[in-house]
Amino acid sequence: MSSLVLDTRPLETYLAMSDEEIAERIESAREELGPKVVILGHHYQRDDVIRHADLNGDSYQLSVLASKTDAEFIVFCGVHFMAESADILGREDQRVILPDMGAGCSMADMAHIDQVEEAWEVLTEIGVVGAGSSVAPITYMNSSAAIKAFCGRHEGVVCTSSNATKLFDIYLKKFDKMFFFPDQHLGRNTGAKFGIPLDKMVVWDPHKELGGNTEEELLEAKLILWRGHCSVHGRFKDWHVDKIREDVPGVNVLVHPECIYEVVQKSDFNGSTSYIIKTVEEAAPGTKWAIGTEVNLVNRLAKRFPDKEVHLLAPDLCMCATMYRISPQSLAWAMENLTEGTIVNEISVEPETAKWANVALERMISMTEG
Repeated sequence: MSSLVLDTRPLETYLAMSDEEIAERIESAREELGPKVVILGHHYQRDDVIRHADLNGDSYQLSVLASKTDAEFIVFCGVHFMAESADILGREDQRVILPDMGAGCSMADMAHIDQVEEAWEVLTEIGVVGAGSSVAPITYMNSSAAIKAFCGRHEGVVCTSSNATKLFDIYLKKFDKMFFFPDQHLGRNTGAKFGIPLDKMVVWDPHKELGGNTEEELLEAKLILWRGHCSVHGRFKDWHVDKIREDVPGVNVLVHPECIYEVVQKSDFNGSTSYIIKTVEEAAPGTKWAIGTEVNLVNRLAKRFPDKEVHLLAPDLCMCATMYRISPQSLAWAMENLTEGTIVNEISVEPETAKWANVALERMISMTEG
């Protein structure tokens, strides 16, 4: 749920300004607001936005860090579900702003709460849920607050790409099955690490009867994977791995686990965004890396480590288009409205949803931290 307060400074007035003027306005507003505001910049953000961020990181990390600041306003340069998480994890006195309401996540949008609840009802009716069978719903962080709350109410949990393996290890021992959404590829790649055969992982298509499966397949499955994917990581194909190895002898292939199973299987290393960054940071000078993740991060790593050879795994542009909706113009608009006491594009999660979503998040924290 989000709310919009009408602005006193129309966004259109910023579109004709030069890049230099926009940058100056952002910094001037930041100086005026002081510690009242913190700007968060996700790793996949464009450089002309990330330069203004007080904190850089992935979605969960940024939400946690923001909650520990003294800031009254959190300006999240990311996408909608990230701003929701910041609102859930933030203090009651903190308010979250998303500079562009069009900055969504195609993966998160592939699983709507109504579809998930309907699927759960169907699985209950055919005996997959209940009747002596224990099933845990697990949602990736890249999902709506409503789906996180669904997991909170049904003994489930939220996971990140960093802790998915640890949570799978715990939940595979506690439950007969797992229902994982919205990214089928992270679920499949993580399940494969535990030796779950591919024929014991079925995909649930919300637009088909029984998700496109038979009752027997659902009853026999160990993992039920929602039919969702990342529009960026899904563009990497196994032939990209073959091609880069041919073109760059001795290259190390490093990919995100949101990539398809065949790409992950052919890679040398796979892991979360933070894992990718750390791996390149710690790599020896002169080593060669082909990285399968969002292009802004890959380009940033290439500039940061000129002593290492860093390539984008795919030859075409792998950019998160919805993340790109956050622009310096929209950031300046949001910041200058704040200086005048006007809050635009506030993201506020309904209290009951926030409560149960926080239950799922707290389960994740208790099982993976400390």
